[in-house]
Amino acid sequence: MKIKVNKEAMIDCLQKIQSVINPRNALPVLSNVLIKAQKGKLELTATDMSLTVRASLDAEVLEPGVTTLPAKRIFGVFRELSVDEAEMEVSDQNVASIQAGSSYFRIHGISEADYPNLPEMADPKVFSIDQGAFRNMLKLTAYGASVDANRPLLNGVLLSFKAGKLSVVATDSRRLALVENELEFPADAGMDLIVPLKTVEELIRTLGDAGPLKILATPKQIAFEFSSLLIVSKLVEGTYPNFRQVIPPSNGERVCLERETFLTAVRRTSQLVIDAVSGVKLTFTKNRLEILATAPEIGEARETMDVKYKGPDIAISFNPAFLMDPLKALTTDEVYLDLTDDTSPGVVRSTINFVYVLMPIRVS
Repeated sequence: MKIKVNKEAMIDCLQKIQSVINPRNALPVLSNVLIKAQKGKLELTATDMSLTVRASLDAEVLEPGVTTLPAKRIFGVFRELSVDEAEMEVSDQNVASIQAGSSYFRIHGISEADYPNLPEMADPKVFSIDQGAFRNMLKLTAYGASVDANRPLLNGVLLSFKAGKLSVVATDSRRLALVENELEFPADAGMDLIVPLKTVEELIRTLGDAGPLKILATPKQIAFEFSSLLIVSKLVEGTYPNFRQVIPPSNGERVCLERETFLTAVRRTSQLVIDAVSGVKLTFTKNRLEILATAPEIGEARETMDVKYKGPDIAISFNPAFLMDPLKALTTDEVYLDLTDDTSPGVVRSTINFVYVLMPIRVS
């Protein structure tokens, strides 16, 4: 294999794929990036056996070929080059020689024969959506997924394609985030897919603000094609809990809040919250909200703000980090907080089709 390639284009592609690689892989070849050169294109692939990312870029292919090279090393080399173009030649023994200006590198690789094949998908269902819209749906929900390894079903984000609508859901049983958008797809294409959190985080990192995204899905795998990238992932197997039954009806008290003002006030008072079981206490009285955090032997923090509220007095405590997560993810000027009493879940809603259910903390 012999190629000439632009330094910045190579760095950009390597940045998009190398985060997939697990540095603790038992197989040495999985620390490498698969490099395939043919017909004016260079394809770079990285995998951890559950998640595979492939990126392509233009290159001058003088001799086609394929090899695998250490991802961390090859990225470091290209990042430090002082010229815009590099020439790379790979021998039959998978030794790469890189020449760029006055710099020369020789890097030992591993045969592509040892590299796992990209998973094949038989008869997938196909969905199309805008990249920016899908990325925003993931950002509005992913923080709600569980990181408890003992709850694998909740260690991912649910994509539910049903009734002309895409519902994206994440929960850790203490809170639940849901956002929905209308989406056109064949009636027989409806399915529920649990996408691992690592895959979701990779999508949030690499999806653009606009442009077409194609989603291909089978019962065990899902693939995302966009902007010269292909991401293929195994799915979490199992049936996701019935999320709709935990969303309370809108029959309590509703408070309209300025999102940024509320977020800032909660963030300030949370500086005195010392652990996960301590909360910030929200006390609503007529057109007024008091936010209070107390810590024995440390002190207290208190914020007050004007709000649009005319219901009965309500005092309720929440985990401040969980309360701030949707406020950070949303971009609307206002949010609505639905409350029933101090023991029932609070529900954050917005002017978009978004719902966030949060269990209160019992504070003695």
